Amino acid sequence: MKFIYGRRELLSGIVPSYTDPEACIRQIGELQKQIPSLYALLSVNACALAFTHYPLAPAWLTVGLPGAMIGLCVVRATHWWHLRPQSISGEEAVKRLRGTSLLTVLFSALFVGWAMKLTSYGGPFEQGHVAIFVAITVIACIFCLTHLPAAALVVTIIVMGSFLIHCFTSGNSVFIAIALNTAFVTVVMVRILTNNFLAFLQLLESKAEAQRLGEENQRLAHTDSLTGLPNRRYFFQRLDALIAASATGNAAFALAIFDLDRFKPINDTFGHTAGDRVLEETGRRLSAFAADGVTIARLGGDEFGVLIHAADRTADAVELCNRICTALHAPISLGETQVVPGCSGGLALYPSAGRAADALFDRADYALYHSKERKRGTTTLFSQEHEDAIRAERAVEAALQSADLAAEMEMHYQPILDTVTDRITTVEALARWTSPKLGRVPPDRFIAVAERCGMIHSVTLLLLRKALADAARLPDDIGLSFNLSSHDLASPETVIAILAAVRQSGLDPRRITLELTETALMRDFEGAQKAITLLRALGIKIALDDFGTGYSSLNYVHRLPLDRIKIDRGFMADVESDLGRSVVITILDLCQNLGLDGIAEGIETTEQLSAVRRHGCRYVQGYLIGVPMPMTDLLGGLRRAAEAEPVSA
Repeated sequence: MKFIYGRRELLSGIVPSYTDPEACIRQIGELQKQIPSLYALLSVNACALAFTHYPLAPAWLTVGLPGAMIGLCVVRATHWWHLRPQSISGEEAVKRLRGTSLLTVLFSALFVGWAMKLTSYGGPFEQGHVAIFVAITVIACIFCLTHLPAAALVVTIIVMGSFLIHCFTSGNSVFIAIALNTAFVTVVMVRILTNNFLAFLQLLESKAEAQRLGEENQRLAHTDSLTGLPNRRYFFQRLDALIAASATGNAAFALAIFDLDRFKPINDTFGHTAGDRVLEETGRRLSAFAADGVTIARLGGDEFGVLIHAADRTADAVELCNRICTALHAPISLGETQVVPGCSGGLALYPSAGRAADALFDRADYALYHSKERKRGTTTLFSQEHEDAIRAERAVEAALQSADLAAEMEMHYQPILDTVTDRITTVEALARWTSPKLGRVPPDRFIAVAERCGMIHSVTLLLLRKALADAARLPDDIGLSFNLSSHDLASPETVIAILAAVRQSGLDPRRITLELTETALMRDFEGAQKAITLLRALGIKIALDDFGTGYSSLNYVHRLPLDRIKIDRGFMADVESDLGRSVVITILDLCQNLGLDGIAEGIETTEQLSAVRRHGCRYVQGYLIGVPMPMTDLLGGLRRAAEAEPVSA
């Protein structure tokens, strides 16, 4: 902040310039408290002086002129009384201060001229009263105009200058002494005024600096330090403000959430410095979309939020979000390496998707999840179909939380065939849940719900114990394969509980294979690596499920102690085409080079079985080999197959 008055100008009494509108407003506010009192004091003193000279001086000097001056004082005092400094602009405040300084010249000349004129009438007492009037007027002006020293100095110069000239020219030693005494007091008062005003300016400077620092801290508190984008706190403040502004008129706006598709593999492969570089570049690209009507923020990790303030046209909002996905799909250079993190988005509209902040955010997040699962690299608009799916999931969650899982859940088993010996070597345990309220619930639905509501660990351990108990009924040469959730591997407590359940079952750990998906590995690769090492130390085998459908499987395969790779069923439909055959052969060659067993999933036709056999795949699984069935039915089938072997031989 600049001083309104330069220090040299103040001390020398030169009328200064007004340079800081904000400080001028503060001056107006302080003057409003004092100037009405100044006008009241002048009016009372003028009345007293006029009263003592009324019998001696003409009526125009004791009634007419003072009456007019007092009238002006009343008008100006009323004006200042009703003034509202907070409602005036800085430019207007500057003009008012200049006007006040000019009016000070007028009032000073009028009052001192009137007082000097009265010295021609009356004796020493009346003349002494004039001296007192002048002294009181100067002191009062200095005190009341502390926050406008230009005006105070003008009053002092005009009044004291006239008074000193008058006293010295009178030749009266008493008047000369009074004038000198008053002048000395005035000098001291001016010095005090100067110091007080400088202190006032310094206080304004301190407050301005404190405000600037506060605003800077506020900005930093709302800014993500890595990307420079607004942070999660600011995002939700803006969201609340948009909801409040839109609540009355139902004005539409949109909330979108974006998540990088391949950030974690990049971070794990190239390190956190490279990950930070990707996030910085992502923030830079997103900044290009920020505008008056678009707020973009980093919500945390590789997740970003966008608020589209006016979204009357849904197609425009979707088009903007897809442009963001396209921009974030462009390669990012990491030195000599280029990576493509990709991006998926979820979009929710106010008020159709919800009127509360948490509802809108959850629905945008659900749409993002849908994009990740089915339309990676694009933006999904939350729709009524998604709303119905959420309600269905809530029904599943409510039923799951109130279910007697031990009684309602059972295990079915699907055989895995060794094509060399033509014998069943392993059975995969698959969970089945029949709810009294909902009927048969597909595994992918209730497992996903159990993961979201935090029940997956208890569900996994319950199903594993059931599977281990059933596996004890199998022939010793047939193993058990069991699927773990991504959440299970990320929980050290669950891993310890799995080891304890295997030991308690009495089943040889070498007969057990635990299947993991890439998702499980990506949640926490280092933690997954430790968990897998611990499980294999007991003799348990590890299989990577759905190979080829994830992010960067090869990165995990060579870094993890795996035993088996299960080729995703999606490749089996085209196994006889050139592309499908090339993919399957490549995966099988990888298994052979790494010393791993390759298992082809989804074998449903004899043609598929013949094709994978030709390509060198030893282990197969699918409806052609056997459908999932209860353990009793499986044992019956194994028994019938064993009885039929001598006949076929």
